[in-house]
Amino acid sequence: MSDIFETDIDDDSEALASLEDNESSSSDKEDIVINEPLYHLKLGYSCETLYAKVSDKMKLVSGDYVICPTRYGKDMAFVLGITKKPVGIKKTDIVNIERKATEEDIKKLRELEAKEKEAYPIFKEKVALHKLDMKLVQTHFLFEEQKALFFFSSDNRVDFRELVKDLVSVFKMRIELRQIGVRDESRITGGLGVCGRPFCCNAVSDKLRPVSIKMAKDQNLSLNSMKISGQCGRLLCCLSYEYDWYNEMRKKLPNEGIRLRYDGTDFRITEVNPLTSMVKMLGDDGRLLEVNAKRFYKDNNHWKID
Repeated sequence: MSDIFETDIDDDSEALASLEDNESSSSDKEDIVINEPLYHLKLGYSCETLYAKVSDKMKLVSGDYVICPTRYGKDMAFVLGITKKPVGIKKTDIVNIERKATEEDIKKLRELEAKEKEAYPIFKEKVALHKLDMKLVQTHFLFEEQKALFFFSSDNRVDFRELVKDLVSVFKMRIELRQIGVRDESRITGGLGVCGRPFCCNAVSDKLRPVSIKMAKDQNLSLNSMKISGQCGRLLCCLSYEYDWYNEMRKKLPNEGIRLRYDGTDFRITEVNPLTSMVKMLGDDGRLLEVNAKRFYKDNNHWKID
């Protein structure tokens, strides 16, 4: 966790930009709506999810394994279930399932998982030999291709060409090294968030919107890093889940700072809480009132209270 997380952050500080999510590849412009049911799949090694089409003859249930194409090659995926009305996905998220995995396929999968564990110390040994600044996050052998994936994180760009040559000589197959960011690392490794529940990116969905500091501000959250950042050192994913609700609720409530007349005195709104639907007002006579938001209404574009 970087130094900017040690103390509260000043609103004018350039450090605000360091909190925001600049790694997400999500793009709302590419989102499409599908009018047919799709199966929701998950890749165990990376926790990435896919949506899949199947032929009418193939029937799948949650817990099945299937063979399908992925961005890295043909591989095995886990069936999470069926989505009747998929929304907010991209065309690149949709694949065609080739077949359902057999018992022999499952056996082969377990054998590959054992080899992945054996590959871990070999990779670390080769990294130390070449004196590279790399942290191995995950190793994966593709199911139907002679190809091994090594996901690693590093604070700097790494020239791993000689390392790849060494790994090819050991494993006798194609080697692909992927440098990933802190959010991807958290998604793969998993863990518990400050709320005590599993990371959203690992247990809920890998299709997360970019998170901005504006989302924290609009929810009246303290900009203390311990409260708004996750284990990855970036803003909490859940800020984006709740932002739309807060945004809609605030349209129905008066803004902080506006002044209005009540009980013969001028009041200034000092705090608006969308969750409790309560509004605090400070009067010129020193009174501090807490009023239910339902009592506020607009008259000729001006807020009033009954």
